Amino acid sequence: MGKLMLGNEAIARGAWEAGVRVISSYPGTPSTEITEYATVYPEINCEWAPNEKVAAEVAFGASMAGARAMTCMKHVGVNVAADPLFTAAYTGVNAGFVIVCADDPDMHSSQNEQDSRHYARAAHIPMLEPADSEECRAMTALAFSLSETYDTPVFVRITTRIAHARSTAQENPREDIGLRAYEKNPAKYVMMPAMARDRRAAIRTRMTKLSEDTNSFSLNRMEMRDTSIGIITSGVNYHYAKEAFPEASVLKLGLVYPLPMALIRTFSKKVQRLVVVEELSDFVREQIAAAGIAVDVSSPENKLGELSRNRVRTELGSPVNMTPTIDYVTRPPVLCPGCPHRGAFYAIKKLRLNVMGDIGCYTLGALAPTRSIDACLCMGASIGMAFGAEKAQGKAFSRHNIALLGDSTFLHSGITPLLDAVYNGGAITVAILDNRTTGMTGHQENPATGKNIYHEAAPEVDFESLATALGVRHVRTVDPYDLTASVEALREETDRDTVSVIIFKRPCALLHKEKKPPVLINDCRRCGSCMNLGCPALMNTDRGVQVSPGLCVGCGLCQRVCPVGAISSEGDMV
Repeated sequence: MGKLMLGNEAIARGAWEAGVRVISSYPGTPSTEITEYATVYPEINCEWAPNEKVAAEVAFGASMAGARAMTCMKHVGVNVAADPLFTAAYTGVNAGFVIVCADDPDMHSSQNEQDSRHYARAAHIPMLEPADSEECRAMTALAFSLSETYDTPVFVRITTRIAHARSTAQENPREDIGLRAYEKNPAKYVMMPAMARDRRAAIRTRMTKLSEDTNSFSLNRMEMRDTSIGIITSGVNYHYAKEAFPEASVLKLGLVYPLPMALIRTFSKKVQRLVVVEELSDFVREQIAAAGIAVDVSSPENKLGELSRNRVRTELGSPVNMTPTIDYVTRPPVLCPGCPHRGAFYAIKKLRLNVMGDIGCYTLGALAPTRSIDACLCMGASIGMAFGAEKAQGKAFSRHNIALLGDSTFLHSGITPLLDAVYNGGAITVAILDNRTTGMTGHQENPATGKNIYHEAAPEVDFESLATALGVRHVRTVDPYDLTASVEALREETDRDTVSVIIFKRPCALLHKEKKPPVLINDCRRCGSCMNLGCPALMNTDRGVQVSPGLCVGCGLCQRVCPVGAISSEGDMV
């Protein structure tokens, strides 16, 4: 009967069944759980890499050495890993090498929308797209066979709705796949120009054969019903299309690059009207039109965010609301009660600093009432942006401008821009918010936590020593709960004429389980000082500020900012 699995869980299962030995990834929603689920299989050597580029290189090295290997990342992680991936398409593989990329239509937890299918086409890497958990399992296992058969890396693309939805998946035994021999082959793996030219020709040969073969793959199937309309679709959009038009004929694509153009042409001749249902971009439709096949033009508005069965009906000319309208009470995004980042933001706001921000929990500091982040571009960009602003405005600008990023983000891609600022004589101040975990994606370990993916002891990066080794002359660590020390540190370090680093160090409140008694508020004067912290445990009522005892963790930050001493606590404060 199978087992109810998340799509991510099914991918991990499929990798195990395919005999995978190595998985290297960097956590990124909605892909994170794949590697976490894989850790339950002792035959797979899993790791969290510092970033997606390193993860892809580790997995490729394992493949080259003869072990089936996989790397998993979200769509923006593919940007980071693109450098090795594009060249891995040239070299080909030894054992199977699979890249799982998780796109995030509607940006549930991302800074942009991307359609990773374009990466497959640009890099000449075939891409599979499963539509449910069973296909996640089966297509992941199949991807390794395709990788070895066609001597190529293979993408498996999912989206948030597939990654985090549960459906039934089969459980098959693990294939007995032995290690392939490692062979020296510079002509295949050393990509200097002379060898790369030959490998570029090999890509064309490979893709020509794959383009022909895909027309007979069972992954791509026609479901013929009413021939007045024929829908070409893939992934979760297959289900939207089936729900919106249950009687329509459908060509379901399992391999979205390269497209089975001969099969598409055959399907088009069987139906009166041909349409494509796809999210984010006209990736499939444009290729079909370029091949001279008559296909409906899609609406540009339908390429924003996620599709649904109602949006599909509207797109295809049948605007029927099939789902009742429900008014939902939304939860505003906010830092957790007791979050150590709140103290750092209080100090930043008190000094009215400009802040070049970064990717992580602390990005919420851009919202009211904190309003302490001016920009957020991509992982590690805060330091480069702060230094660029200094170059534009002069060193005096850095006296009221800082770069802010988390511990995992700094290790992901903050080290090199810090080195750049030191090397080129900058005067920026970098604030590393070290909460001892990779927080936003669900508390994964990183090289600064002292534990590996299995929560076993591992070498722990010392940020002070690392910054000093990069040439930073002024490095200090403060507790963000100590508001006086936090303000003083920022004031002193931003006043320097050289690069300085402040490490705001305190564990995430969700990991640090010691909960103290909630604070007490008496004779509130309604000045609003405590409300400026943005703590969800504080409520502004007609009786003044009140405390929600179920949320308050007793961190004491509100007590420290209250100018009239109206807030007290039971027991000792932190």
